[in-house]
Amino acid sequence: MTALVYCPFPDAETAQRIGGQLIDEGLIACINIGSSITSLFAWDGERGSAEETPALLKTDAALLEQAIARLEALHPYESPAILGWPCQAGAATRSWLGGLATGGRNAGK
Repeated sequence: MTALVYCPFPDAETAQRIGGQLIDEGLIACINIGSSITSLFAWDGERGSAEETPALLKTDAALLEQAIARLEALHPYESPAILGWPCQAGAATRSWLGGLATGGRNAGK
């Protein structure tokens, strides 16, 4: 089964650096990095806002917990918002992402 992880980053460069490291470590196969978004949030009893860069990371469900833990360790925020979930995928995507859990390094998007 496949899995997705959503995470906002402070900027695209940070998302690229961390996403590249997770790819190199075999924990994800792809990171889609979006355009800047405005985030409104409550933190430490205060209301805040920030420009952030959203990213969607693709992995195999067998690696989901490990990918989330590593992302949390690498992320520059004190308490990054990281959300992951198993999901259904088409046959080609299942095959591609499933190769991660077996040590495969399939290329694709």
